[in-house]
Amino acid sequence: MKITDVRARVVEWKQKTVPPQPHFCTNPADLLDLPTDTMSTFRFHSWLIVEVASDSGEVGIGNAALSPRVTKQVIDLYLKPILMGQNPFDYEYLWQHMYRRTIAFGRKGIGMVAISAVDIALWDLMGKILKQPVFRLLGGKTKAKIPVYASRLYSQPLDELRKEAALYKSQGFRAMKVRFGWGPLDGAEGMQRNLDLVRATRETIGDEIDLMADAYMGWTFEYARRMIPLLADYHLRWVEEPVLPDDIGGYAALRALNVVPISGGEHEFTLYGFRELIDAKAVDVIQFDTNRVGGITQARKIQALAEAYEIPVIPHAGQMHNFHVVMSSLNSPMAEYFPPVDVEVGNELFWYIFKGEPLAKNGYIELDENAPGLGLTIDEQALKKFEVIE
Repeated sequence: MKITDVRARVVEWKQKTVPPQPHFCTNPADLLDLPTDTMSTFRFHSWLIVEVASDSGEVGIGNAALSPRVTKQVIDLYLKPILMGQNPFDYEYLWQHMYRRTIAFGRKGIGMVAISAVDIALWDLMGKILKQPVFRLLGGKTKAKIPVYASRLYSQPLDELRKEAALYKSQGFRAMKVRFGWGPLDGAEGMQRNLDLVRATRETIGDEIDLMADAYMGWTFEYARRMIPLLADYHLRWVEEPVLPDDIGGYAALRALNVVPISGGEHEFTLYGFRELIDAKAVDVIQFDTNRVGGITQARKIQALAEAYEIPVIPHAGQMHNFHVVMSSLNSPMAEYFPPVDVEVGNELFWYIFKGEPLAKNGYIELDENAPGLGLTIDEQALKKFEVIE
């Protein structure tokens, strides 16, 4: 069994998009007081697709969404030469080889994202060769179906926010997440606008549905320390990424307030980084993304580490690479779910690229037990809507 080819393609959306409104979602660049809305900096309108072929005739599919053009270069120049001619079932050895050969420049960020995309493709390939879904290779089903939370509810006029929250409630979701729209530069008035968002959503969905709120790294520690106590009355399941991901001490101090559970890890990239978060007692919920932390090979290790400390793992983003990890672990009580909508931030692009992503029904998704690998195929016809960079 040998790997015969590694193909990386970048697909860039060139069609009409929905522009974000002002204060659409807080983000790290807000603090710079730039002349334009900084959310445009964090729109992801391109994607990376990786295909790993073997002499069995099967092709595994992986993907990544961060800096696809640069990530493709890392795969083409550094990772493909390592993989060619190797046995895909030697995934641990291959992972360590990719990691240790790129560690000087890639141990966090783009290098790890490139490894993640390739590793996901290897697991998909192994599942296809064995004619088993990936979750079976990871331990099998731990739940009949996966509860998912509706993850959109960006900052918007309150009547529109209530309408959208009511829609998700009517669709059977038992949890959903709202984004904060204001940060430190907006002062006390912005704090009240943030509270308005949370209050309107909570009043719409009631107390029997879980509600989470996301700051997306857009607050300072001082601002978060003032803001979080104001949220106590709304029974949030968590506040997500309140400060920059490297501010582990800030995370720990906010969690120590014991007002609202704190979640993070979307922008952490290594097993060692999650050990630091856990040692610092910094988070109540871990939110790694499998296509950022080194793929499934590393995700399962971080999952096991978190389980030893009884810290639940609820991965960032939906998508099959995360769903299979969630299905195979009791330590993952639910998954994030991006509803299919017109292209906006870019989180929606995977709906336009792949076939096989499960649609939520009554707040759950189901994985096809008869679909080998991740259960995905590339929609080559739909890629005509993109600019494709080989």
